[in-house]
Amino acid sequence: MIGWHDVYKVVEAMFPLYVALVLGYGSVRWWHIFTREQCDVINLLVCYFTLPLYTLEFASHVNPFKMNYKFIGADAISKVIIVIVLVIWAKCSSKGSYCWSITSFSLATLTNSLVVGVPLLEAMYGQMSVDLVVQSSVIQGIIWLTILLFVLEFRKTRSDSLSMMDDPHAVSSLESVKDIERNEQMVAISRPPLWSLLKIVWLKLALNPNSYACFIGMAWAFIASRWHLDMPGIIEGSILIMSKAGTGMAMFSMGLFMALQENLMACGPSLTVFGIVLRFVAGPAAMGIGSIAVGLHGDVLRVAIIQAALPQSITSFIYAKEYGLHPNVLSTAVILGMILSLPILVGYYAILEKSLL
Repeated sequence: MIGWHDVYKVVEAMFPLYVALVLGYGSVRWWHIFTREQCDVINLLVCYFTLPLYTLEFASHVNPFKMNYKFIGADAISKVIIVIVLVIWAKCSSKGSYCWSITSFSLATLTNSLVVGVPLLEAMYGQMSVDLVVQSSVIQGIIWLTILLFVLEFRKTRSDSLSMMDDPHAVSSLESVKDIERNEQMVAISRPPLWSLLKIVWLKLALNPNSYACFIGMAWAFIASRWHLDMPGIIEGSILIMSKAGTGMAMFSMGLFMALQENLMACGPSLTVFGIVLRFVAGPAAMGIGSIAVGLHGDVLRVAIIQAALPQSITSFIYAKEYGLHPNVLSTAVILGMILSLPILVGYYAILEKSLL
């Protein structure tokens, strides 16, 4: 039975994260230490150095040959369930749409696994849960965020192409040409082929250091696990000196981001509630179904459900902002997710500990 000591362990692990968050928030909103431009520089430091090296450290210590493939399968099933529901909603509901389906998928499935999940679940269930959360984070970075990036790039390119085709001025300005007899001809504008979209996506991924961190970390993990190698101390030390700042700097950066917003609910109360329900209810529910379908039970099942209720992925907001797809909804989900996650996740922990899963 869960006791106050168990709850205190969770709070003890989470509280330092909120300290870093408040310090970042206060340095802008209360003490006016940093300007917006300086905040952007700090965010770049986090995005390009501390967080990728933090991800690399965890990914490189995963043993791919001992991964819990039932857990990974449950995660995949839960996301497929969400996709099926969103497709039906987009096709059958007057309020459904392709764009909102993308945003809803992000809200329901993409979590801040490493920054919040590792210290939280380690306090709840020990090292076993850390291994599962890291596996989930690596798969999310390699597969699901890549798919999200592809879908967003496909939407953007398709939208640009269609708007150009619908604009007579744009058509007239464009690929007319003259033939060999100097007669003018109109060249039809066609949609970009699939290979062109894939090329754009890979170029985007090549500029994303977090993608490098996941792929390089997993590559080393395969090599090290196969031949029982240890990372050279000079390399591991170089990674650790920056990665140790990963959690604190990520939370500090989130505080800066919160302070730069005009209000916490940038998208309005109705969409805020919609996002919270998807993040903390729909995602865990789908994960519960997927976990039971593959036969998870005990603490592994509990970890699966709780990690699905972690706060919103910061990367999903970065993508939403870059591609102009409901960034106000994602920013609200990120901010309120960090604020509400502690009591909600402790509540999940208490309920699941009393259950017979």
